[in-house]
Amino acid sequence: MEMGPSYWDGEGTNGGVTKPHPMVKITKGGGTFENLVVLNSPAQAVSVGNTAALTVTNVKVDNSAGTALGHNTDCFDTSGSDLTITESSCYNQDDCLAINSGSTITFSSNLCSGGHGISIGSIATGKAVSDVKITGNTIEASVNALRIKTVYDATDASVTDVTYEGNTGTGITQYGVVIEQDYENGSPTGTPSNGVTLGPVTFTGTNTITVASGAERAGNLANG
Repeated sequence: MEMGPSYWDGEGTNGGVTKPHPMVKITKGGGTFENLVVLNSPAQAVSVGNTAALTVTNVKVDNSAGTALGHNTDCFDTSGSDLTITESSCYNQDDCLAINSGSTITFSSNLCSGGHGISIGSIATGKAVSDVKITGNTIEASVNALRIKTVYDATDASVTDVTYEGNTGTGITQYGVVIEQDYENGSPTGTPSNGVTLGPVTFTGTNTITVASGAERAGNLANG
């Protein structure tokens, strides 16, 4: 599947040419989804909204050709529960994983390269994420490694029981670990709000993250 170069204009889904997205939408009731290559998606690549237990494995999303003009090229956007994504790879310019809602989610043994790292969120009003395990992943040459982002002024929402274990980040240009409670329209506002219940968030085992010269070396916790 290849469409991106005809659509990339640096604006993603925020403007410019109207971009078809996602390239792949998974809504199957369960089982295994495997062995797929998505090449040069115009915007978001794979959306997962499973209705029963699902494993996604050996999926490669390669938007590396969009380094200059690709935008909003998330590899995996999820809103399902009982979901495992494993042994997959992502080369892009936005989130490798963006968990928008759901519970009992495992993201393990994946490669994320060139984008914004592994994200929970952005969490909007009424959305809940719980029982998430982010384990054994490699994040390279990305803006962030591990991120939780909640929408400014969101209410009746929560992010609970998140565990990070055995992840490795290299060449991170901005934040190794960042928790933003002030997210709006694609960026932090600088004014956090506390309408989203957050925690516990646990780092266990060894998580090794190295950042590039000039990067922020501490997590940016904006807690209202």
